[in-house]
Amino acid sequence: MSPKVCSILMLGSYLMAFFGAMANTGCVLRLTFCDANTINHYFCDILPLLQLSCSSTYLNELVIFISVGIDIIVSSVTIFVSYGCILSTILHISSPEVRSKTFSTCSSHIFVVSLYFGSGAFAYHQPSSFGLMGEGKISSVFYTNVVPLMNPFI
Repeated sequence: MSPKVCSILMLGSYLMAFFGAMANTGCVLRLTFCDANTINHYFCDILPLLQLSCSSTYLNELVIFISVGIDIIVSSVTIFVSYGCILSTILHISSPEVRSKTFSTCSSHIFVVSLYFGSGAFAYHQPSSFGLMGEGKISSVFYTNVVPLMNPFI
C-alpha cells in the first residue's frame, strides 16, 4: 500500500469519526434530561444516555441510525475492496502452502470483522421502542471486549 493511500484511509477514518461525534454531540446538547442520572449500561453509550431524556429523541436516533449506517457501509466496502485486491494477489501465488496459510489468515480476519460490524449494527440499528436493553448490553460487551480479544488468535 502506498503512503498516499494509507494517508487517505487514515484521514477518511478521522473525518468520519469526527463528523459522527459532532453530529451526536450537537443532538445531545439540545435534549433536556429528567431527574434520573444513572445510565443503565456498563459504559456511557449514546443510546442508554438517550433513555434519560425527557424530550423527544427521534432526531438523535435518526442521526445515530444514519451515521452508524454510513460507517458500516463505507468501512465494509473499503474492507471488501481491499480483500478483493488481496484475493487477486493470492491467486497468483504458486506455492499451495503459502496460498493456504494466506487464505486461512484472511478468512479469520473477515470473520472477526463481520462479528464486529454485525454486533455493532445489532446494537445501534434497532428502534428504541424495541426496549431490549439487555440485548444491547450483551452486544456492546461483545463488540468492545470479545472481538478485540480474538485478535491474538488470528
